[in-house]
Amino acid sequence: MKFIKYLLTGLIFGIILTKSEVISWFRIYEMFRFESFHMYGVIGSAVFFGVIITLSIKRFGLKSINGEIIALKPKDRLFKSALFGGTLFGLGWAMTGACPGPMFVLVGNGASVFLLVIASAMFGTFLYGILRKYLPH
Repeated sequence: MKFIKYLLTGLIFGIILTKSEVISWFRIYEMFRFESFHMYGVIGSAVFFGVIITLSIKRFGLKSINGEIIALKPKDRLFKSALFGGTLFGLGWAMTGACPGPMFVLVGNGASVFLLVIASAMFGTFLYGILRKYLPH
């Protein structure tokens, strides 16, 4: 019962991703070819609301679902690491047709090939843990 709120949140998130068609390979393909505004509108909306929510957290000192104060630490300037990580992220997105969030939704929608993508992402995360000290941060 403790984790039911997370399960329900994941189910709702999965339904929203499916109904908004952001898990569609065709929609992602359209985006990378600049043929449709659909994905840019979804991503732009997410960025807009992310900014509003982050500003609200800072201004009103909002608390987490567990009642803890949400502390947002200032970021150092990470241009090289963001460029490197963003490039890898974009290449993975282009090769698989999905960013990390919808991978689980795609499995839930019957695209079992994404189990291999999830396993690869987990391996990449493990590899990052090993190589972290050698990477630009």
